[in-house]
Amino acid sequence: MKKLKLILFSVFLFLSFYNLSISFEQIISGKASVLDGDTIKINKKKIRLFGIDAPEKNQFCKKSYLTFLIFNFQKDYPCGKYSTLALTNKLKGKNIRCILEDNKDKYNRNIGTCFVGKKDINSWLVKNGHAIAYKRYSKKYIIEEKHAKENKLGIWRGSFIKPEKWRRIMK
Repeated sequence: MKKLKLILFSVFLFLSFYNLSISFEQIISGKASVLDGDTIKINKKKIRLFGIDAPEKNQFCKKSYLTFLIFNFQKDYPCGKYSTLALTNKLKGKNIRCILEDNKDKYNRNIGTCFVGKKDINSWLVKNGHAIAYKRYSKKYIIEEKHAKENKLGIWRGSFIKPEKWRRIMK
């Protein structure tokens, strides 16, 4: 009986440490470098921000510069660079913590929700119009997108092609 208890205790201990090690692998933290408006790198690991899609680095959008009666004059601007810059400024010098999803994207990047303190960075990007809710994969940031659209923030100040569609066109 004593031997059985020792074996069961050993198995329990092993499984406890096994689960603990898995949970540590689910979180990455540290200083981040920004690759584009929805991808960062921490400790040499690329992380695609979950549930959002930002304009690509070389993508242009249109914004109004003059409205007269029924006429709305727009000009191109580098919205992909703006999105990347906004994320860079938000994360600069700060410790970032990302909670990773169980799966990876087609480019083998980790997928995660990232935080500065308790602030959800993915949410912040969408709410300020630097990215859109990636509804194909998640409904999590729809309210933030609605806020940005109603308040004409970021890319919602003008017109744009959704990043996913833009990538298909540019292939």
